[in-house]
Amino acid sequence: MPEASAARRPARRLREGGSHAVFALRWRAWLIACATLAGLSFGSVWPVATADAAGAAATTPAQGARPALPVPGTPAAPVSPGHPRATLPGFNPPPSYSSSTTTGGPVRTQPARMPFYVATRGTTTIYVLGTLHVGDPADYPPNQPFRPQILAALAASPTLALELSPDDLLVSQDDVSKYGVCRSACLPKYLPESLWHKLEVRLRDNPAALDEIKRMRPWLASLLVETYDSLSAGLQTEYGTEAQLQNVYLRTRGKIVGLETLGEQMRSFTSLSSAQQREMLAQDLVQTPAGNLADVQTLHRLWQVGDADAIAAWQAAKSEVLARDKRVSDSIDNKIVYERNRRFVARMLLIAGPNKPVFVAIGALHLGGPKGVLQLLRQHGFVVEPG
Repeated sequence: MPEASAARRPARRLREGGSHAVFALRWRAWLIACATLAGLSFGSVWPVATADAAGAAATTPAQGARPALPVPGTPAAPVSPGHPRATLPGFNPPPSYSSSTTTGGPVRTQPARMPFYVATRGTTTIYVLGTLHVGDPADYPPNQPFRPQILAALAASPTLALELSPDDLLVSQDDVSKYGVCRSACLPKYLPESLWHKLEVRLRDNPAALDEIKRMRPWLASLLVETYDSLSAGLQTEYGTEAQLQNVYLRTRGKIVGLETLGEQMRSFTSLSSAQQREMLAQDLVQTPAGNLADVQTLHRLWQVGDADAIAAWQAAKSEVLARDKRVSDSIDNKIVYERNRRFVARMLLIAGPNKPVFVAIGALHLGGPKGVLQLLRQHGFVVEPG
């Protein structure tokens, strides 16, 4: 398909407000960035709902909420007023915060630290940046969106490697609909009655979302449930790290590649067994919307600190708490995280070469821990140090 036509297709669907498009607005790079890269603002797609109950659900604790995990953190950055917010049927975005101060003091003028590492083996260098696919404007000050070390690494790299290439992202909505959406109400048939009832209760004040989710396969339904909670944190897709990196990189360079194909990434989800998909959705419903919102905010704070191993340790502790079936939960992590980590590193090694550095930007949750990208690079003989 010609590139111009591919770029127009997701934009047209969002403007028309097609029912499938709403489910592409997800806090995962391959679901969000197709619209982000096309320069679309989600705030113009769906009118902000007025149902007070949906907004209250995001902040009202309920029975079954898990205890908060102890983590290091910094004050959350404010959301600048005037920027478009992602809105979905029945979703009330959080109020804007002051653009000049936070509860912890003045808005910082330095960029977020972000997890950034330099891997070297002889004359081969791989720069690795852990990204968030949504962010806050304060994370990227206009005069210096990234630390000098990151900007220098970008300038030195002939290639920027993301999880997916921009071309794949532009057409990813089609595959999301093809493999995640049914022609009829199939979700109740895929789920045990008890799990479906729990989902009905969760969305009882959001009939628009409940009506749409009935036509989802469980893996995509899981992502939708997380979407409502994630967007409540006030973070914005246009301030995802990948989008901000490309704003800088494309001014002087232009070669951006993917570490996996769209088909490979899609299969990480579509090849999940029925038990694995049910486990994904069950984990999303274990805790309240307020608990899920707290997790998004915690991840954002840890990312601002810039320690990939701290992020991995927090994620591992969270998985232990949320798992309904540990064996199945571990198999999901292997499929959608660890198998992809190995694929990422294999592609990095193909791209990088002596005196030919590559700058890699992938989700921060892929970096740390014993099975993370940084450890895999060490196993290939690289010396990995914070940048």
